[in-house]
Amino acid sequence: MPTVFSHPAPVLALAAALGPRVVPPRLLLFGVFCAVLPDLDVIGFKLGIRYADLLGHRGFSHSLLFALLLGLLGAALAPWLRCSRPAACGVALAGAASHILLDAMTNGGLGVAALWPFDTDRYFLDWRPIRVSPLNLHVFFGRKGLEVLISEWRWVWLPCLAAGATGWLLRRALSKVRRKLHP
Repeated sequence: MPTVFSHPAPVLALAAALGPRVVPPRLLLFGVFCAVLPDLDVIGFKLGIRYADLLGHRGFSHSLLFALLLGLLGAALAPWLRCSRPAACGVALAGAASHILLDAMTNGGLGVAALWPFDTDRYFLDWRPIRVSPLNLHVFFGRKGLEVLISEWRWVWLPCLAAGATGWLLRRALSKVRRKLHP
């Protein structure tokens, strides 16, 4: 899995691209929450739930159904999030779905149960450039962890920074055009 530091990157990029009118601060925080929430399934290790079980790591919480449920929760919370229901649903869904995509791009683990409940198999993408993060903190805070962070910088953060900056620049350019057309 990518680290908890990198799962928010796609949501941050989306917020930068769309701007605070579409993604206000509360919605941004909720989107980040939805992007990291699937990995709370690691608590299952302490409860005796095996990795490969439905409720194990990268199981149900890494399914598109779970992402959709978070999107629906976002829509229900839209008034509190101070945004439209479509924006809340979209940002929450994007956060959770990006988590699935990033985990499917890692080079380790058992894959993600993205299609559960229709298919219980776990999947990876054919292209898996992201180094999997060790679950052991002692290992993470060593050379292996540094390799993971470098990999995430290259394959998660740089593309997200580019996408967010491009969206921000386009939004800014469109705003200038609108002001010229409608002074």
